[in-house]
Amino acid sequence: MKKTLILILILSFSYLSMFSQDESEKGKWKSGGMMSLNASQVSFTNWSAGGQNSVAANSFVNLFANFKKNRMTWDNTLDLGYGKLFQGIGENQLIYKTDDKIDFSSKYGQFAFEHWYYAALVGFKTQFDHGFKEPTDANKISDFFAPAYLNVSLGMDYKPSDNFSLFISPLTGKMTFVTDEYLSNLGAFGVDPGKMFRPEFGGYLKAQYKVDFLKNMTYSTKLDLFSNYLEKAKNVDVNWENLLMLKINNWFSASIHYTMIYDDDININWVDADGIDHFSPKLQIKQMIGLGLTYKF
Repeated sequence: MKKTLILILILSFSYLSMFSQDESEKGKWKSGGMMSLNASQVSFTNWSAGGQNSVAANSFVNLFANFKKNRMTWDNTLDLGYGKLFQGIGENQLIYKTDDKIDFSSKYGQFAFEHWYYAALVGFKTQFDHGFKEPTDANKISDFFAPAYLNVSLGMDYKPSDNFSLFISPLTGKMTFVTDEYLSNLGAFGVDPGKMFRPEFGGYLKAQYKVDFLKNMTYSTKLDLFSNYLEKAKNVDVNWENLLMLKINNWFSASIHYTMIYDDDININWVDADGIDHFSPKLQIKQMIGLGLTYKF
């Protein structure tokens, strides 16, 4: 898995380097990105109030490469994230995964009228590593390509500025992959038990917005909505990601990540206010606050 991560990062930077050369030669490409590493450490020695030694590290990479020529646009983004927390020492050490994602999007558009474009979009999401509900669990609940999501969409893209876009597609094919045999046999992530692939057809909306304010703060958000025409069309899949960055100086920054996900095909173990166990779809929320090194290019 480490080799896979390293390979993806190398290919990503090679990808952007090529675009940078094209930009200098033709002036058509606009590319860049950001890398961030946040870390924290807590240590106790003879501490009467108690506590656990811990080390945590989270990293994320955001890359973009956009091309524009005459009546045509081509926008590409790649978001990578990975983080772990190590609690305790020795044989009793517990390892938690705090972040893990691969998110790639490529959108091609041809000018239609005013700020509207005829557009086609390909999106892909998965993760690097296996995951567990609890660090001591023997059975995993996710892994690389389990799940993986591939969206292929045709529609219209509204782009009034470089900071905002709204892609609306009435024709979208969504493919869910669960290539891990154990998870496939459980029927995880909506696939039929024993199957490794599930196709869906429906409507899709993708909105993106980014704004700089107060000179040293940047807010970006991304919202994905999908409705399966063929089954439970009213149960819309939601993925809403938010990132607030506060630049301290050229190298250090603080960040707040907030993500909400709802997918009617994903069942989750949860306990209600009366202490009753459930295994059903549920709103998923992830939030991270970090302080560390950041490099923008």
